[in-house]
Amino acid sequence: MSPPVIPASTERSATFFGTAAIGCVAYAALALLLMHSLRPDLAPTSHMISEYAVGAFGWVMQSVFVGLSLGCAALFVGLARNGPTAVVARLGVVLLAVASIGLIVSAIHPMDLPGTPSTRSGELHDLSFFVNVGSIVLAIVLLTAGFGSDLRWRSYRRTSVVLLSLIALAFVLQLLTLLVLKGTPYGLANRFFISVILAWMIATAIRLRNLARR
Repeated sequence: MSPPVIPASTERSATFFGTAAIGCVAYAALALLLMHSLRPDLAPTSHMISEYAVGAFGWVMQSVFVGLSLGCAALFVGLARNGPTAVVARLGVVLLAVASIGLIVSAIHPMDLPGTPSTRSGELHDLSFFVNVGSIVLAIVLLTAGFGSDLRWRSYRRTSVVLLSLIALAFVLQLLTLLVLKGTPYGLANRFFISVILAWMIATAIRLRNLARR
């Protein structure tokens, strides 16, 4: 079977939004790494990354959330135009838009530090956290299921399955360290979870960008 002919406008769209997503997510990853140097007082083993948004250089962490939001938005538009058309994949694309909005809420409303009084900002941040995690993970599950239905994306499905497996493992570790295994390095589990999600986003963005070359 010969490969499908991709219109020039579609090629430009895939290249633009794929490249935009790579740039936004890469910025978020680098800025998050920088925060570990800017805030050495927050030990990675015992602090969630959201805590970087409170106090000195908090704006850098807020920009991380904005970068991730823009990355999700770029993937949303790019996959809406060039992704699989299966219903499950379309639902996954919509959830990327939900995550993009939720991440802006996370950027605007910093969390409440442990041991401090509850505030409206902290409540909104916590709510957005659950929305973001739920929508992104479910989006990845649905998109991974849908990649096999599209000839252009079928060969990428295996990579997505591997990364999804790591995300599931990281999610379980995060829950265990927070709820069951008290005293364990939940901060590292948090960073592992974020890292594999970033890896999936970048890998998917690269595949999106490269559609024009296939």
